[in-house]
Amino acid sequence: QVNLVESGGGLVQPGGSLRLSCAASGNTFTINTMGWYRQPPGRQRELVALITSEGTTGYGDSVKGRFTISRDNGKTTVDLQMNNVSHEDTAVYYCNADTWYSEEIWGQGTQVTVSS
Repeated sequence: QVNLVESGGGLVQPGGSLRLSCAASGNTFTINTMGWYRQPPGRQRELVALITSEGTTGYGDSVKGRFTISRDNGKTTVDLQMNNVSHEDTAVYYCNADTWYSEEIWGQGTQVTVSS
């Protein structure tokens, strides 16, 4: 089994930067793709960014050019660098991983609030 724990959320001013981290534990060798999703208030969960075990990345349209996803060589930690944030980036951010066994694993979520 794989467990995910997010960290790094908090309050950030518009135009500022924030870095989220997600640490995987357990049977991490079974992890394929890792990613970040977010759920803004009153809206559905949406893709932010993902990265495969080979390092291929993908981004949601609203964050392209502002957010960067990265993964350590051990492939057990995935970070999300958020730059030039706006009020629309306010959401609960969730780390996600899929495994060899077609499992979808979710972290508990971390709140990001963009406010002056």
